[in-house]
Amino acid sequence: MADATVVEELGRRLRQVRLKQNLTQQGLAEEAGVSVATIRNLEDGKRTQLVTLIRVLRTLGLLSGLDQLVPVQAPSPIEQLRLRGRERQRASSPRSKP
Repeated sequence: MADATVVEELGRRLRQVRLKQNLTQQGLAEEAGVSVATIRNLEDGKRTQLVTLIRVLRTLGLLSGLDQLVPVQAPSPIEQLRLRGRERQRASSPRSKP
């Protein structure tokens, strides 16, 4: 799916949830602390800031869904033994082929 299609689908789903909760765009905007135009843009699949999406998800009671979107990556048992409590701080550089 193209990025624009994903954003449009997200907006459509947010609109459905808002209507199911019997909220107007004005009501959602007030509760989320954003403008009505921002809600309209979000539902129309236009660009918005990530913090705006988080506010709207929180207001609609959907913030816990982020765990499914980006699940916590637990290290394997062998990796846990190797790390022994140390979390990875950075990615390694790509190795060049000879």
